Amino acid sequence: MLPAMGRSVLLLREAEIRRLLDPAACLEAVEKAFAAYATGGASLPAVINLEVRENRGEVHVKAGHLHGGSHYAVKIASGFYDNPRHGLPQNDGMVLVFDARTGVPAALLLDNGFITEQRTGAAGAVAARHLARADARTVAVIGTGNQARYQIESLALVRPFREVRIFGRDPAKARACAEDLRLRPGMPAGCRFVVAESVREAVEGADLIVTVTSSREPLVHAAWLAAGAHVTAVGSDGPDKQELHPDVLARADRIVADSKAQCLRLGEIHHAVAAGAITEDRIDAELGEVVAGRKPGRRSPADLTVCDLTGVGVQDVAAAAVVIERARAAGLGERLDI
Repeated sequence: MLPAMGRSVLLLREAEIRRLLDPAACLEAVEKAFAAYATGGASLPAVINLEVRENRGEVHVKAGHLHGGSHYAVKIASGFYDNPRHGLPQNDGMVLVFDARTGVPAALLLDNGFITEQRTGAAGAVAARHLARADARTVAVIGTGNQARYQIESLALVRPFREVRIFGRDPAKARACAEDLRLRPGMPAGCRFVVAESVREAVEGADLIVTVTSSREPLVHAAWLAAGAHVTAVGSDGPDKQELHPDVLARADRIVADSKAQCLRLGEIHHAVAAGAITEDRIDAELGEVVAGRKPGRRSPADLTVCDLTGVGVQDVAAAAVVIERARAAGLGERLDI
């Protein structure tokens, strides 16, 4: 029988959450969550996608539970692409955490989208750790927003790259992104951050390519990719978004999904299957299966590998668990009686 419990919620705001969730801790938690999901240790319902077309907005609702964990979580994240014109952040959101024994609300994480950004960067690093060549030195980043920064910050934990090429439609934003990354702690010593004039210039000869845009049309083509390259596609988290031409997946030696079922509805795999470039059986593994050792990732230095990351709710649960555990240990946050 469960003991009687008071009805209160732990409230944490963005500044506190940023102190509690560093890239290394998030990477470790997310990697374990992927393995749990792939081995039957997690529950993950389908994503709810809501478009607010008249205001160029999109909303994603994701949930998940790691079996045996003390909590489950529901994350609401939004992207309103005209917000910067009004002095508002483009991305926003919050995470709602509940007691897994009772369903009682346990925490309200007012992170303004930070947890989504951090755990997405961590997922990219997990993909690189298991799929990119160990000697990968040149990285291409397509996109100049916050996620470009989170991806490179987390990638630095798993690969000692020496050059990052950044492409964005706005050269000024690309230059700002390059300078921001150059000054960030944790970057590999001596790394060069350069601005590319085109997507092709960025990706040709690159060992590792990360796409982090909201594009609705293909940006990266197979002919531009070197043998042995790895591509992590992050931006295509809705059915209408696309960053890779289907020929990239047709050419790939290994195709990995964060969630096979989800990537068949969203993301690059969805587009490649719809175009007839690949069939469903060309999906070689889920990322968690590779992490858990159930299926191979990269098999040879010459493999062209692609990982389709559409974002899964267990990432949010894992990151939120780190935040709550550390907040309680440090005595941070505010208690609200409910």
